[in-house]
Amino acid sequence: MFSNDQNIETIGQLVEVLKHYIGLQNEYLRLDVIEKVVRLITALLIAAVVTLLIMIILIYLSFAAAYAMAPFIGHAWAFCIVAAVYVVLFLLFLAFRKRWVEKPLVKFLASLLME
Repeated sequence: MFSNDQNIETIGQLVEVLKHYIGLQNEYLRLDVIEKVVRLITALLIAAVVTLLIMIILIYLSFAAAYAMAPFIGHAWAFCIVAAVYVVLFLLFLAFRKRWVEKPLVKFLASLLME
């Protein structure tokens, strides 16, 4: 009853369909990983470009601020004040780095990789 030709053929077709399904799942997983890696690299490149542009803007604004203050307090003190502002910003960044950088970055990466 269980060993007729039709049952054997049906089991053979089932095995072929399962092989094809596993191959498709493997391909889907590979494409999903590639998509996530490409999105991550794109996000990193955009962040790098934006960071570079912000750094250039800050350099020019720092020189402009120092030269704007120079007639009133002198060049040396003007540059010291600009440097002090950057030191305060650096200390604030160190104090709040988890809230400002780590948590948003973890959320972003988790949302990117969990989609």
